[in-house]
Amino acid sequence: MKKLLALLLAVTLIATLAACGGKADTPADQPAANQPVAGKPAEAEKPAEAAPTGESHKIFLITMDQMDQYWTNIDAGCQKAAAELGNVDYTWTAPDVKDDAKQIEMINNAVANGANAILLAANGPEAVNDALKEASAAGVQIVYVDSPATFTPSVATFSTDNKAAGKTAGETMIQALSDKGITEGKIGVVSVNAATASTVARDEGFRSAFEGTAFELQESQYCDGDAARSKDAASAFIADGCVGVFGANEGSTVGVGNAIKESGADVTGVGFDSSDNVLELINEGCIYATMVQNPDVMGYEGVKAAVAALEGGAADGAVTDTGVTVVTK
Repeated sequence: MKKLLALLLAVTLIATLAACGGKADTPADQPAANQPVAGKPAEAEKPAEAAPTGESHKIFLITMDQMDQYWTNIDAGCQKAAAELGNVDYTWTAPDVKDDAKQIEMINNAVANGANAILLAANGPEAVNDALKEASAAGVQIVYVDSPATFTPSVATFSTDNKAAGKTAGETMIQALSDKGITEGKIGVVSVNAATASTVARDEGFRSAFEGTAFELQESQYCDGDAARSKDAASAFIADGCVGVFGANEGSTVGVGNAIKESGADVTGVGFDSSDNVLELINEGCIYATMVQNPDVMGYEGVKAAVAALEGGAADGAVTDTGVTVVTK
């Protein structure tokens, strides 16, 4: 009987140890492996990270420079489109002054930084072509705003019909002079350079308005859109007896207006673009009128077109005239 009782006790002890064996090394306050901790899924049950809801497109705006308020208006349009679309990583970059080599460097840097698309206001329509060719070969979509290069293919171009707008500027000056009884005399032109397509077209359009009149158009003076240099050029025109002076962009217009203001001469100034300085000169009577573009529309539509192309939409190089308005006092 004693032997039988001992055997039963031994079997019971073995069974008890077997039942407790898996938990022998686990502290009372720590769960075993693969068991959930409050607020945190167990390793084997951790869900995969959620996939992005939509692909983000990296888009760069590269303008001719950072000097003019005009470029900040293009930037504002780009920012508005980027905010509305919600899937755009947007950056504005530009040289400090108008310079082909510096703009080429900006294009190359944008590509190196992973740009999917570049919105470009080309300083020189030919100078940047090699850089754009390399960008396109890397899969970057090109959209032109304000001033296109000659490189193709591009997604689209959003710009003013600059030749037509320049002609309107000329017609505006002729009418203003006629209202003062002036039907002949010298006319000065202050422009940017001999390569930038937009201002070259404005110069051509402006001159075309004077065909068949008795006015004498003087040789254009190029000041790279620098207001101080433009003022000097306009002052020389005024000293030479010009009855009217045209400024082909924002900086040129500010220079023309300041020259007329300083001289006190009865000279009719007509310009291009709008800024606080330009509008103040109009209110003071130093500039008669300016041709106001729609740079915000260029930026806004440019970003939308870039995203559409990146997502499989049209990229046929279509040119859209974003319009111009004559603004006087």
